[in-house]
Amino acid sequence: MTASAHPPYTEDGTLPPPRAVALDKQTWREIAHLLANLPVGVAGFLYIGVCIYLSALLSITVVGLPLLALTLLGCRHLGRFERARARALLRLHIEEPSALRPRQPGFFSWLWAQLRDSVAWRHALYLFIRLPWGWLSFAVTLPSLFVCWPVLPWLARGLTNVDRALVRALLSPSDELERRIAELESDRGSVADTAAADLRRIERDLHDGAQARLVTLAMDLGLAKEKLLEDPRAAAEMVGEAHGEVKLALQELRDLARGIHPAILTDRGLDPALSALAARCTADVTVTVDLPQRPAQAIEGITYFTVSELLQNITKHSTAHTARLDVWKTDDRLLLQITDDGQGGANTTTGTGLSGLAERLDAVDGLLLVDSPTGGPTTITAELPWRV
Repeated sequence: MTASAHPPYTEDGTLPPPRAVALDKQTWREIAHLLANLPVGVAGFLYIGVCIYLSALLSITVVGLPLLALTLLGCRHLGRFERARARALLRLHIEEPSALRPRQPGFFSWLWAQLRDSVAWRHALYLFIRLPWGWLSFAVTLPSLFVCWPVLPWLARGLTNVDRALVRALLSPSDELERRIAELESDRGSVADTAAADLRRIERDLHDGAQARLVTLAMDLGLAKEKLLEDPRAAAEMVGEAHGEVKLALQELRDLARGIHPAILTDRGLDPALSALAARCTADVTVTVDLPQRPAQAIEGITYFTVSELLQNITKHSTAHTARLDVWKTDDRLLLQITDDGQGGANTTTGTGLSGLAERLDAVDGLLLVDSPTGGPTTITAELPWRV
């Protein structure tokens, strides 16, 4: 961009007064913006007024809240138009707010996300107050074209600085950080629930598995001790059975430790760890890991358990014969994709564990996309931050 495309703003976000009486290109752009304020203000006010009135009128029916949600969605689009107008005529560049993403699929999740969208509500307030300001700026600018020509550049600059202030205050993504904090606070609850469920699972596995086996082992060894002098051969057989129980208990403890955090992941990284997971899948899995270096330890662990659950779904539900796992880095994101030739039909609303997996990924600013038509093939893509 040239210097003329980006005028020098002052610290308060306004343009300084023009240096000459002559109407330069920027002044003409500002005059055009001020004259357009009236029709734009009328259109925006009518939209917000009529839609909110109808939403309130229909609030006693099932139509009211969806209509209000659609109204707020429209406010976002009108806000995008106003930011584009500010870029073109006021040379004011405002970042676009991030897209609104419901926490879960489904109509009610979408509806709740739209109604809580603070960005859309600020855009609605902007449209509401544009009309009186549009009348005032139009009424001042139009006569000034004929009777106040010498001071028109200063007048246009002063009026459009008010427009710039409105755009900055109500159309900028200034509360994105607050919204993200609210999302993370909400996600914290699901993370705590997942951690509690994992602790209960570990406790159950210890109680029903290794602990019960070790109790049986202690009893068998006690009996073998009693028979050691009376019947050495029977005692030897009991010790042999106890030895087998020890091996089984050790294997269960290894499996439990692998479920907490596998040693191969800590020692060797994702490539060998994911290959070990793929070897236990009933489908023939081809693994490709293309990472310049190891990601953050927490992300590495989440990636491992995500792949573990997805491969378990292939074993339990897909009847797939072959699958492909790809892991790579793009910018500051880690991506993994699993494709299989199974029967398809996977989604985040049935009991395949994908819904809980999507929530856990969302808690770390991740994303899970499922493409699984009936009859297959199934492609599941997960996106994670490279660092947390």
